[in-house]
Amino acid sequence: TEALGRLARAVVDALPALRVAGITGSAGKTTTKDLAAQLVEALGPTVAPRASWNNEIGHPLTVLRATAETRYLVLELSARGPGHITHLCQIAPPRFGVVLNVGHAHEGEFGGIEEVARAKGELPAALPEDGVALLNADDPRVMAMAARTAARLVTFGRGPADVRAEDVRLDDRGRPGFRLASPSGSSQVQLRLYGEHNVDNALAAAALAGELGMPVAEIAQRLSEAEARSRWRMEVTERPDGVIVLNDAYNANPESVRAALDALAVLARGHRSFAVLGPMSELGAHSRSRHEEIGGYAAQTGLSGLIVVGEEAGPILTGAKAEPSWGGELVHAADASAALDALRQRLVPGDVVLVKASRSAGLERVALALTGETAQ
Repeated sequence: TEALGRLARAVVDALPALRVAGITGSAGKTTTKDLAAQLVEALGPTVAPRASWNNEIGHPLTVLRATAETRYLVLELSARGPGHITHLCQIAPPRFGVVLNVGHAHEGEFGGIEEVARAKGELPAALPEDGVALLNADDPRVMAMAARTAARLVTFGRGPADVRAEDVRLDDRGRPGFRLASPSGSSQVQLRLYGEHNVDNALAAAALAGELGMPVAEIAQRLSEAEARSRWRMEVTERPDGVIVLNDAYNANPESVRAALDALAVLARGHRSFAVLGPMSELGAHSRSRHEEIGGYAAQTGLSGLIVVGEEAGPILTGAKAEPSWGGELVHAADASAALDALRQRLVPGDVVLVKASRSAGLERVALALTGETAQ
């Protein structure tokens, strides 16, 4: 691993014209990276990670794809503990650093959300004086990172920020549109991605592209044309019988599960909705309470049925039962196969299903079986 990192650094050092951008956050890294790459590719030859190649192995492997023709590296930086992001920044020193949010993902490994914030702040801390720190103005923990960087500050968000989303609206499929406003002008965006939370990801990508020299009108146009490049993240499939499957099974933390449930509620307006939820891993001592909170939140979204998979996710049921407004059906499935059987017994044409869990649960098998696909 050490040798791989050194090889990658040697490549970066041999390409002085290379412009390196790093993206981190508790949720949305991969989607933001995919959006940003689709914008930056219009400016010149770009290398970005495949899927979620964002750790001490995938990160240098991505960097090693750069050639003499490459002008931009758009990298995704993950952390499972203190110092991890610092290490990745030493492999490919970023000049542009994007921090999306600070949430409860991996809080068990870090020891709490403030430790998560400290780790994510390693990215702006690594930026040079002539660099740019792009921070989410809507997240106080992210904005506090401004004190840790010597780089120029650019903010993005839905409230007061340099790059803003105004007049946010959702179409009948839950895909957000908004007016992208920046110091250089404004333009309309209509995303093809599902879920209002993708407004924040789009703003981050837009802010980065703007700093790299792309005009706001072109940013808006390319955002509106951008597709989801990475599998099993808010992936919507409509079956011939009208059943809609929302496959968001790649990973899960409390913030991303809430966002997925919100998207399900919009997509299922006027139809029955089911959520298949598995465990959210790496929450440590907070695991039970976080799962119970998600159960309560799910119960408030108007679900027809909630299928909870596995023992670790069991407290989701407890949280749902405690919600006075809950009127749907609760099922506790032992594994993915049992969850699939439960769904097949209940689904009728027009129903909408969300599948969401941490990667270790492998619940993409449920979504893929419902849509007739096989795992790649």
